Amino acid sequence: MGAEISKKERLDALRKKAREGRDPTCADETLAYMLKAAREMNCARILEIGAGEGLTSVAFLLNGASHIVAIENDPVRAERARENFSSFGVADRAELVEGDAGEVLPRLAGEFDLIFLDGAKVQYIAYFPHCKRLLRRGGALFSDDVLLYGWVRGEPPKKRRMLVAHIREYLDVLQSDPDFQTEILQLGEGLAVSRKL
Repeated sequence: MGAEISKKERLDALRKKAREGRDPTCADETLAYMLKAAREMNCARILEIGAGEGLTSVAFLLNGASHIVAIENDPVRAERARENFSSFGVADRAELVEGDAGEVLPRLAGEFDLIFLDGAKVQYIAYFPHCKRLLRRGGALFSDDVLLYGWVRGEPPKKRRMLVAHIREYLDVLQSDPDFQTEILQLGEGLAVSRKL
């Protein structure tokens, strides 16, 4: 038990450091919600799009997931993710795919119980058909940062209008898809929780 506590403390410290740096990880409340949902759904196979340094993937694996596929395009972040997988003893259950998610997703097969979408926000709408194909019925798609500082439901700064337009378009498609039941939670910068019917 002591080893597990120290892993959690170490993970918390790394997440705090990431938030202070140029590679922020998802908000604590967002992660806590997703881990609870993953336990309740008995999620075994998870896909993370936009893995960063792999800290969210590590959290899912320490939480009981049996296998995770993590996509990361930035080579420096991908290398840090590999190091973190190894350091936390989960490398045998983590498959890191380095590359652009737009090119990686069409090549993936099989079904996932949970998909965490946290990559390039302007690409969410392009990734969605692949997420839909790869997610099992009854599974959950979590899309992070969909409210962006309140800009998505308000008036964004001029230089952020294009980004906000992309997110709004994604949310429209997501919420109107009859195969999904979606709610948007005020967690972090907004988390869209979509259950595949």
